Amino acid sequence: MKDKRVLIVSSEVVPYLPENELSTSSFETARMIHGKGGQTRIFMPRYGLINERRHQLHEVIRLSGMNLVINDMDMPLILKVASIPKERMQVYFIDNDEYFKRKALFTDEDNKLFTDNDERAIFFAKGVVETVKKLNWSPDVIHVHGWMASLLPLYIKEYYKNDPLFATSKIITSVYNDSYEGNLDLDFHNKIMFDNISEDKIHPIATPNHTNILINAVNNSDAVIKASEKLPTELSEFIDASGKPVLDYFPVEEFESAYTEFYTTKVLS
Repeated sequence: MKDKRVLIVSSEVVPYLPENELSTSSFETARMIHGKGGQTRIFMPRYGLINERRHQLHEVIRLSGMNLVINDMDMPLILKVASIPKERMQVYFIDNDEYFKRKALFTDEDNKLFTDNDERAIFFAKGVVETVKKLNWSPDVIHVHGWMASLLPLYIKEYYKNDPLFATSKIITSVYNDSYEGNLDLDFHNKIMFDNISEDKIHPIATPNHTNILINAVNNSDAVIKASEKLPTELSEFIDASGKPVLDYFPVEEFESAYTEFYTTKVLS
């Protein structure tokens, strides 16, 4: 892993959000790579409930200011950065007042999904890639965690397929049981097709439930990690039948050697 560049893209990361399987695992993956001499950059959304003062986030003016087109709307990208204490790892926060200022992650006070979660996911995926392009930082591995980040494999493989910065990047998707009830906006796939991504590349998202969105991420990944001990049967069976390298579940306290071997022998080999 020494000197390998690994882009960690996650819906949630500790210490910026509460500890859970997803936020802890994505952080520990980055720390493991960093500890083995790899270069890491972590990206996550800048949700409104993140305390910017406590975590010392600051805007990076030279990386902010561009507009991302989401379903024919210009949405300004704000890029903020912080360092994880004691780890010397930088975390980049994709921000936009319209999508991320609210004081909740994915649901309102009645526990109903935000109606624009689909657009938030598109904005996050495009915001990550556009920022990495501005940094001119070509990752060897892109490791995706969580459904809010799960459009990234599709956008790398389709929307940005001719960008030389990602020509040799390998994509790993860690699949979690971070499910939500029901569907995202039923017009989700049309909003993706607005970016000239063909319908045959996103057919699972015609019904945008949690399982189908992750199935689409698996389709566009080079390798998959089962990051939760229990996954929906349909999703687990799809992963097993995908023909891609798959690492079965390991708890966080045990995954260092398994992840290291998977990276070096199945992904980077």
